[in-house]
Amino acid sequence: MQPKDLSFVMFYAIPMNDTLPLLDTTQLSPMPAAEPAKILLLYGSLRERSYSRLAAEEAARILRYLGATTRLYDPTGLPLPDAADETHPKVAELRDSATWCDGFVWSSPERHGAMTGIMKAQIDWIPLNMGGVRPTQGKTLAVMQVCGGSQSFNAVNQLRILGRWMRLITIPNQSSVPKAYLEFDEAGRMKPSPYYQRIVDVMEELMKFTLLTRDIRDDLVNRYSERIETAAEVSARVNQRSI
Repeated sequence: MQPKDLSFVMFYAIPMNDTLPLLDTTQLSPMPAAEPAKILLLYGSLRERSYSRLAAEEAARILRYLGATTRLYDPTGLPLPDAADETHPKVAELRDSATWCDGFVWSSPERHGAMTGIMKAQIDWIPLNMGGVRPTQGKTLAVMQVCGGSQSFNAVNQLRILGRWMRLITIPNQSSVPKAYLEFDEAGRMKPSPYYQRIVDVMEELMKFTLLTRDIRDDLVNRYSERIETAAEVSARVNQRSI
């Protein structure tokens, strides 16, 4: 497949003589699905100039270029976990998008050596099980963080733990942007740098893992322990003393 010039998509963020090839989906699956990969992006700051949001927006542009459909969730107005119920409009919106998507991007600032409470609240509102549907299990995840100072990996390491707990397939690559206030221009676009190139790498890898796994997701997470647990529950229900 011929490389495609990115300049019209990324503006000046990739040198004009550089190209990013579109994904050859025939190499990822013998029968690639016709529907685009669906990716939900979450970010962890409510600031007007939120660098975690700007990084997520750059990621979304790259994903759309690679053929994905994206949603960027705005956490403004999302209540703290347990401060409202699942009927709250912002909770319902988040859960609907988590069910809709094939994969996630989580982009958090690092605050006090950890992800932000805003980031954690969004993840905590996504249940492991929702009406018999598991909105995260077997889906893909890419993790990113932005730093106010020198480069750190505390937030992405924590996000990886949460991804495993949510039964997500967390891809190997990740992004950490140090001194993020220096990496974006006045229009909010990321400047050319190795940090930008890493985000391109991460999104390309996320797309590959998503296309590789989404059509066999149910089989990948079909667990023996859960199958026998279900069988035991059925046995307990039909073998009661009163029958």
